Amino acid sequence: MRFLLPLVAVVALIGCNANQADFTRIGERTFRIESPPIAGGAEGPNRRLAVQLCPNGYRLLNEEAHKGGPDRADWYEHNTTTVWVVKCI
Repeated sequence: MRFLLPLVAVVALIGCNANQADFTRIGERTFRIESPPIAGGAEGPNRRLAVQLCPNGYRLLNEEAHKGGPDRADWYEHNTTTVWVVKCI
């Protein structure tokens, strides 16, 4: 029984982490942020990660929103993926 609670906590944390946006460093203060496929193309995950990467603020250089995953190759993915390019101020 005492092992059940830590196991449930780990599974819950893994489940919460799956909806986070991912980033790639492009330049010195420039990042490309890709959100997971979300219905309606919500920008919340991108905005939260941009604030974490750039605590003094950021400028949105480019924004894309499309279906089919980040590379548009998955025909079965009907949710919208948003891709941001941000530069830290």
